[in-house]
Amino acid sequence: MRFVIVGAGRVGMRTGRVLREEGHDVVIVDADRSKVERLREEGFAVVEGEGSREEVLLELDLDEIDGLAALTSDLVVNFTACMIADEYDVRTVLRADDDYREYVIRKYASDVDEVIYPERLGAVVAKNALLGGNSHAIADVAQEVQLVELTVTPESPMRGYTLSELEMPANSRLLAFGKAGEPMELPNADQSLEEGDRVVVIAGFDVLGDVRQLIVGGDAPEVAAAAAGGE
Repeated sequence: MRFVIVGAGRVGMRTGRVLREEGHDVVIVDADRSKVERLREEGFAVVEGEGSREEVLLELDLDEIDGLAALTSDLVVNFTACMIADEYDVRTVLRADDDYREYVIRKYASDVDEVIYPERLGAVVAKNALLGGNSHAIADVAQEVQLVELTVTPESPMRGYTLSELEMPANSRLLAFGKAGEPMELPNADQSLEEGDRVVVIAGFDVLGDVRQLIVGGDAPEVAAAAAGGE
């Protein structure tokens, strides 16, 4: 998949690195020449320019882009970039600069697909918002352990089985379960896994792929770790 990251601050760079590590094509847009040069040294595709300028974004062939994350510390720049991308049916992720503005944008800016406040949620949420899908990292519990939420799909090999029949890989554990459209709760062994149901699992990075395949199945995006932090 192809993604554009507007803003080469801490969140933007970390999100870009995570996406690239997962095999996605990433272009980063930033007006700071020193950041642009540093990213080019790391092998990133980088455009030097203001991410809210139409002419800059149109040069990126937005018709071929799957998602744009506007992750600068300037809300106006982020909003403008998302509005331009939305005209080309690009999935958009906007970084808010405080809790209240996050709430307001979520409520009233229906053209923005996802709104995040990285100072609280971290770069991993920006990555998950861009990818969408059925695998979402919740938090890095330790250096090699992650908390993830997975959604059962029609391709899940465990669809139709009960939780008591779910044999988790070593170094992983089921923590919570929620039927589709219902709140999460402690797992009950007699509950069955059906399409749209969600589970929360804690697992080591070495078995995350196996856990995802077991619950999600198919070719859903892999869950990967990302460090949290702000600009």
